[in-house]
Amino acid sequence: MPRRQPPRKKGKLSLSRFFQSFAKGDSVAIVQELSQIFGYKPTLQGRTGKILAKRGSAYEVAVKDGNKDKTYLLKPIHLKKLAVAQ
Repeated sequence: MPRRQPPRKKGKLSLSRFFQSFAKGDSVAIVQELSQIFGYKPTLQGRTGKILAKRGSAYEVAVKDGNKDKTYLLKPIHLKKLAVAQ
């Protein structure tokens, strides 16, 4: 995982990333925004999970860690929606 942003990503953050919304059951990828405080270990970077609920401005995300399901509270700036084929 790179410790710094590429030059084209530097500068102001996109407000649409801050205010993106997700529905319950959406599949998301966890993508750490380096200019914001993440608060979790870097091993969470790149994992995928499902949205369980919204809590305040954050989302509760269920991620499978080995055989165990874990839930994390993540801000939408660190989430990216995945298109799941049905």
